[in-house]
Amino acid sequence: MTESNYNEDSIKTLDWKEHIRLRPGMYIGKLGDGSSQDDGIYILIKETIDNCIDEYVMGYGKTIEITIKDKMVKVRDYGRGIPLGKVVDVVSKINTGAKYDSEAFKKSVGLNGVGTKAVNALSSFFKVQSVRDEKVKSAEFEGGVLTKDEAISESSQRRGTQVIFIPDEKIFGNYHFLMEYVEKMCWNYVYLNTGLTIYLNGNKFYSENGLHDLLNQNLSGNILYPIVHLKGYDIEVAFTHGTQYGEEYYSFVNGQHTTQGGTHQGAFREAVVKTIREFYKKEFEAVDVRASIVAAISVKVQEPVFESQTKTKLGSQVIAPDGMSIRAFVNDFVKEALDNYLHKNPETAELLLQKIVQSEKERKELSGIRKLARERAKKASLHNKKLRDCRIHFNSNDERALETTLFICEGDSASGSITKTRDVNTQAVFSLKGKPLNAYGLTKKIVYENEEFNLLQSALNIEDGMDDLRYNNIVLATDADVDGMHIRLLLITFFLQFFPDLVKNGHLYILQTPLFRVRNKKETIYCYNEQERVQAIQKLGPKPEITRFKGLGEISPDEFIHFIGKDIRLDPVIISKAVNLENLLQFYMGKNTPERQGFIIDNLKVEKDLVAEAT
Repeated sequence: MTESNYNEDSIKTLDWKEHIRLRPGMYIGKLGDGSSQDDGIYILIKETIDNCIDEYVMGYGKTIEITIKDKMVKVRDYGRGIPLGKVVDVVSKINTGAKYDSEAFKKSVGLNGVGTKAVNALSSFFKVQSVRDEKVKSAEFEGGVLTKDEAISESSQRRGTQVIFIPDEKIFGNYHFLMEYVEKMCWNYVYLNTGLTIYLNGNKFYSENGLHDLLNQNLSGNILYPIVHLKGYDIEVAFTHGTQYGEEYYSFVNGQHTTQGGTHQGAFREAVVKTIREFYKKEFEAVDVRASIVAAISVKVQEPVFESQTKTKLGSQVIAPDGMSIRAFVNDFVKEALDNYLHKNPETAELLLQKIVQSEKERKELSGIRKLARERAKKASLHNKKLRDCRIHFNSNDERALETTLFICEGDSASGSITKTRDVNTQAVFSLKGKPLNAYGLTKKIVYENEEFNLLQSALNIEDGMDDLRYNNIVLATDADVDGMHIRLLLITFFLQFFPDLVKNGHLYILQTPLFRVRNKKETIYCYNEQERVQAIQKLGPKPEITRFKGLGEISPDEFIHFIGKDIRLDPVIISKAVNLENLLQFYMGKNTPERQGFIIDNLKVEKDLVAEAT
């Protein structure tokens, strides 16, 4: 065996920008191409806006302007402006910033002095400009390397800071911004900071009623009583009960959307149950109290501790370094504020009681079926009939948790090809047998009685809510034909009917796989639509070999590696805020055949139309 030469020359020291570019996941989570709302390019935007929000929270600058054109992002605030002598240091020296001084930024989102430096290091172009005391200072960088350091000069501009950056394609590949994700980010910022105005490409985002507005905008169906909105010092909550299944939460810490919850969300769930039990003087089951709840909670914590750099889950146990526990803080507030509210609003209290009693009745009716379903799911998992699992899961603390993916396939051929090709650490495969039921209008009972639904629910581990979801990305991998599209629609209906928060929180995707393979002796091009096929033929010259993939099962494992690896193409399933979910499902999946037939006829495109568009 040849010995490796391990000596002083083997020890390397990376500077700040080299380390960030070499290990970007440590700073921004996963990279991605923009298909997912937790992809790195959105984290870069968030890190930049967070600094503007911190200024607003401290009482400076009521407006933030954001412009995204092509791949360039501009963020301008009207806060105090970075001290001019420190402009370069703040964006290029790790562990440099004012947020270490808790008097300057008492309840800031970013505390580790890394955020803006990560944006700088991971951008092919980065410019920072600060206006302060009628003077301006600018600096430009490429990949974290300073390329232009302008001298301080006089300026008549309003004070504040502007950051311009282009995420580096060497890091992120051929990425794209989905404006729906950026819009959602902007809405969350204004919900959490009433009085703040954000302009995104000229569109105004503003909220007067905070979390009350958030719930109003995000409700997907009917509610059973008016939204309960409670505000206190460093805490705000809003909730109601709807008719949907499951629990739905929007939780925030210092304005940061903690999509994976954390100690504050857990404390709120406990506090609501405890307060309601004491108010009604009945020991209700917690699942009955929280069934169909839609809630939002925001807390402000001094020096928050998150479980990752991307700040999606709060790990803090106390409000401040020497303060009370978060659990006690939330419980004390909810106990007093909610108890007072229910006493002052007896009609709401009665409607809430009716909902809990109804949930209790439904749970008891399902108890026997659920027990049998769990036993069947456990037996099936032992024999590994449906699920080829992966080693890492979303509900773990592994650094690759955001990458965890479950591919839902039709038939053994497609699932077999993906299984042989997948990354066994982060990618799992669930195989469907035939078309699933149309779940629209059905009760939760069908989930336990139907083998496919029961085993899928068990594989995802979402029977009792999203807290223990095992995969961050649920990907529908069906054929790109009529039958495959029908299966997609039925699965989307299943999730929207019984687990709408899974879709709303951005976990559901559709896998894009190529329709054509165009090749000659030198090159192979995979084409995802007719336009790409035409372009490939033009590129490769006369008479290339053209293969039309009729189904995923026709794609060999050797080829599948191109479609579920680093170049994976995913279409997110996004439900617009303007869409009423109940009406949407009723139209597409309900028994309204004449209306739906009319819609199809009015919007029908035949193959010749598609070819004409492509050429």
